[in-house]
Parts: sequence; structure tokens; C-alpha cells
Amino acid sequence: MFRIIGLVLGLCLAMTGATQKCGERNVDGVGFQVYDTDGNSEYGEFPWMTVILSKEKLAGSEFNLYQCGGSLIHPSVVLTAASCVQNRAAAKTLVRLGEWDTQTKREIYPHQDRQVSEIVTHSGFDKTTQANNVALLILKDPTELMETVGTICLPLADQNLGTARCFASGFGKDVPGADGKYQALLKKIEVPIVPSEKCQKTLRSTPLGQEFVIHPSLICAGGEEGRNMCKGDTGSPLVCPISGTINQYYQAGIVMDGAGCGENRIPVLYANVPMFREWIEGQLTQRNMSHSYFKHT
Repeated sequence: MFRIIGLVLGLCLAMTGATQKCGERNVDGVGFQVYDTDGNSEYGEFPWMTVILSKEKLAGSEFNLYQCGGSLIHPSVVLTAASCVQNRAAAKTLVRLGEWDTQTKREIYPHQDRQVSEIVTHSGFDKTTQANNVALLILKDPTELMETVGTICLPLADQNLGTARCFASGFGKDVPGADGKYQALLKKIEVPIVPSEKCQKTLRSTPLGQEFVIHPSLICAGGEEGRNMCKGDTGSPLVCPISGTINQYYQAGIVMDGAGCGENRIPVLYANVPMFREWIEGQLTQRNMSHSYFKHT
């Protein structure tokens, strides 16, 4: 499927929270590089990516069941979609960080599992319209920041997203329907931000109908055949490059339920992260948590 080359002799030591900046994408991977990736990310390329698991019991055995994705914005806080965690018990919810290949434990650094102590969903979340589809997971114990585990930057509330080309990552299906398969390796796709007016016009040609209006808490991205997020990617981040930096990114969107997998060149709706900057800061302030981990200016 792919071949791994260029194994680095002498791996770098884990980075500390004091020296690590938010949103640093490891373009060439950590420790080794993957060629012929076919849509797969490099190991450690998106260190903010998190996996949200549900702790279940079956026939006397305990196991962790994949639910959705998320992003680390503070050592003790994960940003995700409300539609993924609404009505879910914190005691049965686990977050995994530093995951890349779900089929092996032979990665350079082990993944980190953290118990969720509190789930905070936006009070304005509307399951029907997907408006305000955002939630925070407060972790019982902080994560250890290192090369493969880091925070994503957040945009300012008035951030102009423009028409940047951005990256989304996740473990969801590769194609829609019964033929789709959940990904063993963390996938990545590059998609453009689509202006709301253009997106709304396109979406009105779908079963959404001529009266469809994009809620201010939503943005559009994609519209390129076969290039978008899919079933199972809910909660995963859409990140865009920070102007004037090298390989530093901020989170522009959150994958929502019903992602269309890029069929028929139809853009996909994401939660509008800039709109929730103040809400996120307010929630952290209430819990005496620093805002510094997601600030890039």
C-alpha cells in the first residue's frame, strides 16, 4: 500500500508545552516519512488530532468503541461536534491522542488515553439545522504535550477565512455507502474554503431546496470530486494555514453529521470555529484554564 523510507537515526526528544507552539504541522512526519500515501497523513503530521471513544462492555469484556474525532486546544480540553457527544455520559467517554495507525502499537511514541470528566455542549445546538454544533470535552488529567501531541491554534472571532486551501483529517470512511471503509491510518484531504453565497447557491440545487439558508454558525469547504470528509469524521478538525508563518495552522471548522463525501462536487458544511472563539474562551475562563495554548498572536 505504501512504503516507509528514511527512518531517522536518533529520534528527537518529546517537546514540552513551554517550547511547543500551537498549530505546528509536522509536514514530513515524526521520525520517518511515508511516501505514496494515497490520502494518508504522515505519522504525527496533525498532532492536535484526537479520537473520541466510548467505553463499552460485552460478554464480560471491556472495549473502546470509536465514536468520532476532535482536536486538542488545551492540554485538558478537546474541541468537537455537539452532535457526537450530546447526551453521552462523561464517565463512559475516553479521548485518545497521538493515534496514527489504529492497527498497530509499534509507533515511535505510544498514544495517550485520557478519561473525560465533563462534556460541555453549546446551549444553542440544533440537531435539525446543525446550528451551533460545537462541544468541549474537559479531561480528568492533562495530556503530555510532545511532537505527536500538541494543540491547534484558534482563529480570532472576526477571522476572514477567504478561499484558503485547508486540510481536514480523520478516521472516517473513504467513500459513502456500503463500500466505504473506516481508515486504519489517519487520512488527510486538502479542500478549499467556499464563500457562503456560492455555497448556498450550490446547496439549493440539492434536496435541501431553494429556501435553504446557511446559518451563520456554519461555513463551507470542498466541492471537489471525491475530496471531502465522510461518515465517521464528525467532530474532526478543518485547519487552515496562518498567513506569514511556515506550517502553522488554525482551526477553521468542525466536521458535522451528514458530511457528503464530496459527491457531485457539492461543498460540505462545517461548524464555523471563529464564531465560537469567545464561547470557548468563556468556558475555559469559568474553569480557570489558560487561553495561551491556542493563541498564535
